[in-house]
Amino acid sequence: MKRYESLVIIKQTVREDQLKDVIDKVSAEITAAGGKVETVQKMDRKPFSRIADRKQTAGFYTNFIFEAPAPAVAQLRHKLGQNEDVFRAIFTEAAPPSQQQPEALAAGKA
Repeated sequence: MKRYESLVIIKQTVREDQLKDVIDKVSAEITAAGGKVETVQKMDRKPFSRIADRKQTAGFYTNFIFEAPAPAVAQLRHKLGQNEDVFRAIFTEAAPPSQQQPEALAAGKA
């Protein structure tokens, strides 16, 4: 199993009260593909710097970190591409969690 990071942009047409349901559906898709969600970071609604579609000028950004087998990413791309609430999903391989990361952050602040 590899560790992945996915930035999922949820369409601006989704209401704030529906946002948690959409995030839960994406998490369920990851689990159904054989993955295990480690972290979900919900960010705010942000405008796009480059507008490709005049109907979509902004989106709700959500970052997922999960472990999954390699073939699961292709399956997730397909499933999330069919989800009408998801504008775009980007997958990258995530770095392994570091034991020294908190120390490095503390050293940077000092």
